[in-house]
Formats: sequence, C-alpha cells, structure tokens
Amino acid sequence: MRNRRGLPVALLLVLTLVAAACGNGDDDAQEVQPAEPSAGTWKTWVLAAPTDIAVPPPPDDDSAQARAEEQELEDFASRRTPEVADIVGKWEGIGEPVSAPWMEMALEFVSARAKDPPISSRAYALLSVAAYDAMVATWHYKYQYDREAPDVVDYLSEPGPDPSYPSEHAAIAGAASKVLAYLFPERPALRLDEAAEQAADSRVFAGVSRRSDVTAGLELGRAVADKVIAFAKEDGAENPCNPRRPGNPPRYWAPPPGSVANPVQPCAGTWKTWVLTKGDQFRPGPPPVFGSPEFLAQAREIVEVKNQLTPDQRRAATFWAGGEGTPLPAGVWNQVTLAYLRDRKPTEPQAERAMALANVAMADAGVAAWDAKYTYWDPRPENGVRDSGIDRNWEPFIETPFFPSYISGHATYSGAVAEVLSWIFPDNEADFRAKANEAADSRLWGGIHWRSDNEVGLEVGTKVGQSVIERAKGDGAPPPSGRRA
Repeated sequence: MRNRRGLPVALLLVLTLVAAACGNGDDDAQEVQPAEPSAGTWKTWVLAAPTDIAVPPPPDDDSAQARAEEQELEDFASRRTPEVADIVGKWEGIGEPVSAPWMEMALEFVSARAKDPPISSRAYALLSVAAYDAMVATWHYKYQYDREAPDVVDYLSEPGPDPSYPSEHAAIAGAASKVLAYLFPERPALRLDEAAEQAADSRVFAGVSRRSDVTAGLELGRAVADKVIAFAKEDGAENPCNPRRPGNPPRYWAPPPGSVANPVQPCAGTWKTWVLTKGDQFRPGPPPVFGSPEFLAQAREIVEVKNQLTPDQRRAATFWAGGEGTPLPAGVWNQVTLAYLRDRKPTEPQAERAMALANVAMADAGVAAWDAKYTYWDPRPENGVRDSGIDRNWEPFIETPFFPSYISGHATYSGAVAEVLSWIFPDNEADFRAKANEAADSRLWGGIHWRSDNEVGLEVGTKVGQSVIERAKGDGAPPPSGRRA
C-alpha cells in the first residue's frame, strides 16, 4: 500500500527478485498475526527496562472521557473520505514494520546528503533502536492494562491481536520523528512532528484506537526518543576530530588524483559501539605495504579485472556503488531487509527486532571498518596503480570514495548484516550470503578496492554479526523459526 518513491529501477528489480526468492507461501495464513504477549519483557537497547518511562492507566470504561472518545470515533466514521482512507493506509503497516515509513524517510534524508557511510549507519541504528525500545515499552503496558480495541465503528484497518493501550503506531511515530529531527537538523522538525501526529491520528480515523491510546503512545515514544538522543550525544560522533596520517603518499592514503578532499570521518573507529567492546575488537592485521610484491600483484590484478569486466559485473558494481545520492550501503541493506519482512509478515515486535538487530550490526560494522581504515591509511587502487607505475593514467570503473581502502566498508557492512539476516531467516541463508559476496566483489569490479579489502572486510563483518546474534539469543524473544533457543 505504501509508495516506494525514489528507488532506482535497478533496486526495484532486485527487490522484486528478493520477494520471489522468499516465496509467497500461503498468503491467507500469513495475514493472520498471532499476539505477542511476551514482547514487553524483551531486552531493550537504550532503556534500562521497559518500565523506564511510566505510562498512566487508561480512562475507566464508564468514565466521561471514555464516552467522549467513543463519540469521537463515531464522528470521524461519519465523515470518512478517500483522503482519510489514504492517510490510514499510509501509516497502517500491515505486513511490514510500523517503523517502515520512518525508515523510508531516513533513506531519503541520507540520499540527499554528502556521502558519509558511518554517519548513515549510525543514523539507521539509532532510528531502529528507538522504534524497537518504544515497541517493547508499549507492549509492557499493553499487557499491564489489557485494554481491548474499541468496537464502536467499522474499522478501516485491523486493530491487531494485542491490547490497544498504548498505541504502538503512535509510540513509534513519537520516537522516530524526534530521533530523525535530531539526526537531520536540516529537516524541519515541525514537519516531522506533524507527521507523527498524523500517524497517531490515523489509528483514530481507522476506528481501531481511542484518543487516549494514541496520546499515551506519542508521549511514551517521545520520552524514548529523549533517552536515545541522550545516548547518541555521548557516542563520540559529535566530538572534534583531528586525525594524523602516519606518513606521506604514496605509502599512505591521499585523495584521488585531482582532488583535495579531506578524509571522511577519520575518527569513526573510536565511536561507541552497541555490541562490540570497541571498534578495534576485531581489527585485522595490516594490508600489503605499498611497493611490496604482494601490493604490486594486487595492483596488476585490479587492472586486469577492469579490462575483462563482464556485463553482469558492471551491473553489480553500479548497483552496489552506494555513491552520493543513494541511501549508501547500509541503506540498500535496509531496503532488502524490509522486502523480506514484507514477504514474511512477522508480528510487529518481531519485525522491529529484526530491523534493530540488522542496523545495530551495520553500525558496529561501520565502526570496525573505519577503525581499520584509519589505523592503516591504505591507498586506494586509483592512487596505488598510478603511483606504482603500472598505469600512470589508470581510472576505476566507479568513482573513488574519499577515505582509505583497507578494509572495505561495503564488505564489512554486508558480512555483518548477512550473518544476522541468515540467523533470522534461515531458509534464505544462501541468498543473503550470495548478496554479501556480490556486494564485496563489486568493489573489486568497480576498481575502488583491492581483493584483500573485501575478503578481510567480510571476515570482520561476519564476526560483528555473530556478536550481535549472541546478544540476540539472550534478549528474551523466541528464536527465529527453524532455530533452536
């Protein structure tokens, strides 16, 4: 029902293939969602506990406020228009996470900025964690107060199998809108706040929530956002950064020929991590040193690879390029994750958990990759091939990014998220690993990474993903279908 505006044709094709790979199964059976009464006990990321933020009880059923809320539902139902139905559909979230439209906003906002992979993966993780923690807190109070959905008017959408107070749509809207306003200050905060109000109102328009359900949800979500923002302000991403390159080119990184660009986020490897002890936990050994036989061999290889690129390799290099104007590598993986969730239709708590796990894995992978990049300051192929004398005019197939080569951020992100998604969707493990390998190989085909960057990046990313899975095994949620506890 939601419009996926702005996705490139190549990505739409890939997402179509993703859905086909998942398989449709019994659509009627998938539409029936079970309740998830234990979700209010699951381990949170930023909240110390689901009860960190107090939510007062709902109005008594026989109170004047309750009667006024029922009257409001009747009034709205008598004035329904196609425009109202469109608003309900926009925020409904059937078959996908309630946070999906907010993630799509984040993808759009990242695409409009200069290329900054670690800042983007940090943003996606903070947004997903805010939605997840808001969901867990909401579910705690749903089952504490056990308020049934209103049964006053015909519904425009399904109320869901869990209690109605507080509203998860409103809670996630309150959390997501406020976190996005912090992460993207160039975006009008008032517009994001208005979007949150509309998302909450849509449940009243649909007849599935009372006014007090959505008011409590918005207040809860905004309080969760305050805690997530406080966490973010202490993660190191806003600290001043004055990096020192260990030596001069050609041994060490320099911007591409003809550019004087500064390196992107040289201190990102020091940022606070979610699951890793710190960014250097899985720091790999050094890459081949410029001018060594190993370095010259990989330089000759990348020249030969470009000379023999197949059409499929060109398409993959272009698709995974993740340059400016795209949601970057972590964003592409979010689109893939959403496609799988839309196909599988898990419960809302399970969907938000999957999004949080995937994005935490990629945030920590970004920190780990950037730790290695600015430990070794390895030159990119465009500089290395030219400076080694193999080809003084050599150019890569895609544009060289403005940060060191070793290890590949794409490969690290992909190794981490593929590991996590393979655990969540074990039936599709081969597909996720194939995508991760293609994403890593695409950097060699694009001429912007040495083979060792990609191989080692996948190894580091896999370790990051395994660390996230170990944390997930103890978060109180039931294991994914097909997995043992």
